[in-house]
Formats: sequence, structure tokens, C-alpha cells
Amino acid sequence: MSTAVVLTGSPALAPLLARGALRSPFKRPRPDARFPHTRLVLPGVRVDLARLAAYERVCGFATGDDALPVTYPHVLGFPLAMRLMSGRDFPLPLLGLVHTSIEITRRSGLAATGEYELSAHIDGLAPHRRGTEAAVVTEVRGGGEVVWESRSTYLARHRTGSGTPRQTGRERGPLPAVAEWRIAQDVGRRYGAASGDRNPIHLHPLTARLFGFPRAIAHGMWTVARCLAAHGTPRAVRVRAEFRAPVLLPGTVRYAADDTGGFELRDGDGRHLHVTGEVRPLTA
Repeated sequence: MSTAVVLTGSPALAPLLARGALRSPFKRPRPDARFPHTRLVLPGVRVDLARLAAYERVCGFATGDDALPVTYPHVLGFPLAMRLMSGRDFPLPLLGLVHTSIEITRRSGLAATGEYELSAHIDGLAPHRRGTEAAVVTEVRGGGEVVWESRSTYLARHRTGSGTPRQTGRERGPLPAVAEWRIAQDVGRRYGAASGDRNPIHLHPLTARLFGFPRAIAHGMWTVARCLAAHGTPRAVRVRAEFRAPVLLPGTVRYAADDTGGFELRDGDGRHLHVTGEVRPLTA
């Protein structure tokens, strides 16, 4: 049973990243580890319209629309998720934790000028063929009802026994190419400024190399947002996306989609898959 903890303000991300990094060497991840059953709640949330406009610009959404982009509540709730994952009682190390998938359900449009209540909790751990995955659920309430929710999975890599294959969505061949995008080197810094997620792997080649990347990489949630800005979403919608490989900055990628709601992002040659997902209208 979860315990609700009501916050008076959104946690600052930089101290959480630092705290999580310092605690990471002492974590011993495993699927049967104990995890926090705390539900963080942040009432009275209002959107900073200037930051929202910066987010819309860097992700390719139309600016000035009264409705929030379908991915923006993730930005609002991310500090709560980070507070949980950087805590002493969270069993997975924050350093090296990989965002592997997200499922978003939006039940109605969210006005940019509205007032909302955010909450986040850990929904459990599961074995993965490469380690252990944690599921984090974020909810947005408006007028007392859940109007938006997401379930993200984060992977901590470590040695496993025989391995448990991760259940993924339907495998398919490449989708029809729609556009080719040249992604600038500063996308990580621009998205970091708009979202608050200034993880060093996204900001500069030198800091990215410290974590084993040859260059800075784009935020996974930027790649999904950029695809959905091009794809479009109904007012009531369910979005699923899996992150397969990072996008190096700068770089060229191919955006592809079909008429069944599928979308994906591949490298410039079309051989390697970065993101795959689908958009489905939400029916009553």
C-alpha cells in the first residue's frame, strides 16, 4: 500500500541528479529488491508559459495553442519521478539508468492555463534480459479526475542468470519514410533548458564521453515529442513508444509513419532504429 507525501513545490532537478549519482555506486539492483511505496503529490501546478513556448519550439509543436502538447505533462512530472529514483530507498542506480519505453494516455485536452495536481509513484520492478527494469507512473488530475497518465520503464543494466526476454510490441518492417531531419548539435542543450533535464550526456561531447558516448545524445523524450509533433494526436489518445538506440548529435534521421498510427525514427541510412511507436485514438 502506498503512502502519499504532499509536496509544496516542484523538486529541483540538478540536486536530485547529483544525489542520485553519489548514491549509485552503493546500489545493488535486482528484480526482487524492495522499492519505495511512496506516492508523491504536487497540487496547484500551473504551467510556465514561457518555458512551454520554448519546449514547443524545440520539439516542433505549434506555438500559441491553448492545449498542452501530449508529451508536456511528462516534463511537469519528471522532477517527482527523479526524486523517487534518486532516493536512498530506490534500488536501481541513477547513473546509467536508461529510459526504455513510455505509454501515455490522455483522456482529454489539457489547457495550458489550467491548474493541475501531479503525482508519481514506482509501480514495481521486473526482470529484463539485460538487468532490472523499474516502472514509474505519473498522473495529472484536473477537476479531481485523472486526465493524463504515463507509465515509463527504466532499465538498470547488470549481469543476469538465464535472462528473461523483454516483451516488446509487434515487430514490423520499416515504415514509409515521410521526412529527413538534420538535428543540430545544440538540441540537447535547448531541450534541457526547456524541460529542466540537464543530464550531461545530452549537453556536450566532452561530458557525454565521460559516460561512454562518442558525442552528446538527444533526449529520448525529445525524439518522441518530435515524432508526435509531426504525426499529430487526437484529443483523447494512447501513445506507446520504445527507445531502441540513442540519436547522436549532430545527426541526420528519417521520420517514418503509416496510416495505421505507427511511427518510427531511423538513422539517415534507414538501417538502424532509434524509436518505434504507435498512436491510437482512445475510445470510451
